[in-house]
Order: sequence, then structure tokens, then C-alpha cells
Amino acid sequence: MSPEGRILAPIARHDAGRVAWAGHVPCPEKPHVMPRPPLPQSPIAPHPAHEASRGMSSSSSGSALNTLAPNLPADSAATPLAWQPKGLAIIFLTEMWERFSYYGMRALLVLYLVNALGYKRADALELYGIYTGLVYLTPLVGGWIADRWLGMRLAAVIGGIVMMLGHFAMAVPSMLHVALGLLIVGNGFFKPNTSSMVGELYDGVDDPRRDGGYTIFYMGINLGAFFSPFVCGTLGQDVGWHWGFASAGVGMLVGLLTLLSFQGWLGRSGLRPEQTSVSWKNAPLIAAWAVGCVAFVYAALVIGPAVSALPAIAKGVLALAAIAAAVWLPGLISGEKVVDETLTGAEWQRVIGICTLTLFSVFFWMGFEQAGGSMNLFADKQTARGIGSFIVPSSWFQSINPLTIMLLAPVFATIWTAMNKSRFALPDPAKQALGLITLGLGFVVMYRAQVLADATGPVSPLWLAVVYILHTMGELMLSPVGLALTSRAAPVRVAGLLMGVWLLSSAAGNYLAGALEKIMNGTGIPPYLFLTESSIGAGILLLLLTPILHRMLRARDISTVA
Repeated sequence: MSPEGRILAPIARHDAGRVAWAGHVPCPEKPHVMPRPPLPQSPIAPHPAHEASRGMSSSSSGSALNTLAPNLPADSAATPLAWQPKGLAIIFLTEMWERFSYYGMRALLVLYLVNALGYKRADALELYGIYTGLVYLTPLVGGWIADRWLGMRLAAVIGGIVMMLGHFAMAVPSMLHVALGLLIVGNGFFKPNTSSMVGELYDGVDDPRRDGGYTIFYMGINLGAFFSPFVCGTLGQDVGWHWGFASAGVGMLVGLLTLLSFQGWLGRSGLRPEQTSVSWKNAPLIAAWAVGCVAFVYAALVIGPAVSALPAIAKGVLALAAIAAAVWLPGLISGEKVVDETLTGAEWQRVIGICTLTLFSVFFWMGFEQAGGSMNLFADKQTARGIGSFIVPSSWFQSINPLTIMLLAPVFATIWTAMNKSRFALPDPAKQALGLITLGLGFVVMYRAQVLADATGPVSPLWLAVVYILHTMGELMLSPVGLALTSRAAPVRVAGLLMGVWLLSSAAGNYLAGALEKIMNGTGIPPYLFLTESSIGAGILLLLLTPILHRMLRARDISTVA
């Protein structure tokens, strides 16, 4: 699963969710100081969701994957599921169906662009990269809007409606760009707020049920991602593209109806102090925001062609400006201060260490997100998918990642926990370096498969299966470790900003994943060979830098909050 599927998961579990974007949620005791996001604990979703989707944190004292179930009281005979708030089941089902819709559409997108609309391969991959990259940008704004005006529950309903419209619009070829725009904007309202609503079901961050609840919640993410290619992919490829996209829209509709019909189970979760449950009296407001989202998408599409005509450097400057605006503008509008005094020397060391690791993560996501792009096309065009008279839809390969996460997350939890208690404990940067190297090993296999397919024709599906498994192992080493490290090591006053920067590295990596073939065009270097070298090379360099980064990330002084 991409990091989008787990985009806000580890942080939102502790109500920094909307990730206190760029310091926009003040600490109640100190109005201008960012509260520190506590250490994540859930193993199931590193992203992704990259939504996840779609972890493991690590420190010298323990792993964020330690907790696979809530810590029940000693005298409790209840099972973890029975002990959970009943509202968890509603958010679980809502998120499962939303992820079903997202990953079902994602499994079809590049195949649809190439096979149905006649896009050139490089153009289809670039559009895919733009779409998946922007999915990481809009939650910065959508979460802030929910915090300031709408409340999480109402924002999630608006986002779900907008995404549902986007999925159904995907069934109409002439509305492709409108549909993608609606999905991007709707995701911004929906994704950060449903994750954060889970945290509000519990009695504070120390509630012993909390971590087990997020484990169950992220299982829903992965279940939705696992089943969606079998439904949406099969309908889209074997029956008709519009059937596949429409089924994704139906999944989003089911999720919305679940949330609205059973919201009484949620109590006050996701509501502002003055709000009551979402009802028909909110219909005019919901409709106004939905229409506003549609108008915004059309306006963006009018400006789009002018932006496309700009030189690459100008596009890059605009992209950086958009990211900076998403991070800083809400704080400027609200008049809140992100930093109330100068950072200390030790804090600057930790900031530089986190930013350095963020740069390395861009290399990871640039490779990992080939899963829904170039590797999806490889499954379609150059993989032998016949089992007797049955041809396996190429979109089914997208289910390998969430299945592997569900199977291997507990294994990695056990490994990290055992290592952290021994003399063989690895520093966090070393674990992330191993994730990059494991990703590169996957591309060694992928490059060999590409060479073999070009020479002899379609190859065994085992090639792709091995690559997806290796890449998922790399994801489990890098993504949740980085998220937890950032939340733990970031200075209090810039914790939200640095978490936003970390997650925005996924946006950059997703775009580069899609644009890579155009970038590499004319160089004579095969993309998979380049990804092998860039991933392993970055991993080795990070290993060499680990002693320095480890010291920087552990730097402390009397001004530091532990």
C-alpha cells in the first residue's frame, strides 16, 4: 500500500492528526507552543497509506510496533475487540470502504489511461504521479479547515461526498481530469479527519485501549486495499472500465451511509463543542462546500494548461510555492506563531537530522510508488497471467502489498522488539537505510525481469510477486520508523511543521515516481536500473551517515522536552 493509504495514521492516533499542520493547533497551556505528538504505536499501517492504507517505530528503548493489542487491565477477561468503544466499528467500516474505493480506482488508473484512452506510457505515468502526489498535499489544508470551522465529522462527510462524485465521474472519459481533481480535494477533507476521530473515542492518550483500537482501525485500511483490486479491478478490466470506477463510487457511498446511519455510536467524536450529529439540517452547508469544491477543481483546470506550458524550472518553483503555502498559510491567516523563541543548538541538530532523513525518504517513495504505475503496466503487458483458460487481471497484483503488510507487520514487531532489548539494537537511520537497500534489491529483481521480458516475452508472475514483497518489507523498515522518529525527535515548537515536511516528502516521491520515465528519456539508462542504483546508493550513504545522524537526533539540552 502506498504511504497515502496510511498518510496520517501514526500521528492522528494521538490527535496530532490533521498533524497539527505547521503548528496550527496550539497547546492549551501555552497558546503559541505546539504540543508534541506522542510516539506512535500501531503496527498495521506504516502510510497510506501511501492513506495506507498504509508501523514500526524504533528507539533504543523500544519499538512502536510493540503493541499488537490493547493493554487490558489484569482483571479483565474481555477480548480486545469486545473492550473497544462501539464507535470504532463504524469508523473501521467507513475507512475500509473508502480505502476500497481509493485503491480500486488506483489499481485501474494507469491501465485505463493507456489501454482505454490511448495515453502514451510516459504521459499516463506522469498524470498518475501528479494525482498521487497531490493526494498528500490537500490533507494539509483539509485538516486545518476542519479544525477551524467544520469539525472533523462534517468535514469527513463533505470529503466523502466529493470523492464519491469523483469516482462516478471517472466512468465518463471526458470528465477524467475533473474526476481526479474531485478525488484529490475530497481526500483532503476525508482522510485526516477519519483517522483523528478514532482518537476521540478514547479517554485521553493514556487510555489502554487506544493502541489496540488503532491496530483494528488499520486492519480495516488494509482489508479495503486488499479486496478492492479483486472487485474494482475485475469489473474494470473484464466487464467495462466504467463498471470498475462505478464500483469504487459505490464503495465510497457505502462508507458514507455507514458513517451517517450509525454516527450515534460515535458519541462526541469528530464534533466541535457547539455541534450536534450531522443531519438534514446540515444539508445546505454540505452542499455549499461540495459545490465550492467542484468550482475549485474547474478553476484549477482552467489554470492548468497555462502551468503545463511553463518550463520545468518554473513548474518546480510553483510546486514549492504551493507546498509552502499549504504548510504556512493557515498559520498566517490564524495569526498563530509557529516558533515563539529561537531554537537551541541541540534542537537545530535534531531539525537538521530529520530534514536529512526526509530527503532520503524521497528516494524511497520515488521507487516504491512504481507499484501502481510502471509495475502495474508490467503486470498488464509483460507478465504471463494465464491459469488454464482464466487470465488473471493485472490489477490483482496490487493486493500483494496490503496482504504482505498484514502478514509481516507482527513479524517485524517481534524482530525490532527483540533487537531493541539486545546489544544488537539498530539506530533508526540504520533501519531506514536497510529499507532503502531492500527496495533496491527489489529493483534488482525487477530489472532482471524487464530484461528477460524484453528478450523472451511475458515472464512468470513470481517475478512481480517477489518484487512487491521485497518492497513492502522495505516500507515496513522505513516509513513507520521515520514517522515515529520525527514525532519523537522534533523540537516541541516545530513538531507539526516537521511532521508536515516528512509527509510532504511522500508527495515529492510520488510525483517523481510518475515523472521518472520522462526524466530518464534520452539518457539511455533503463528506469529500473536507475532505481536500483539510486535506492541502494542512497541506502549505503545513509548507513555511512548513521553515526552522525544518530548523535544529532539524540541531541538534548535543558530546553528540550523529552
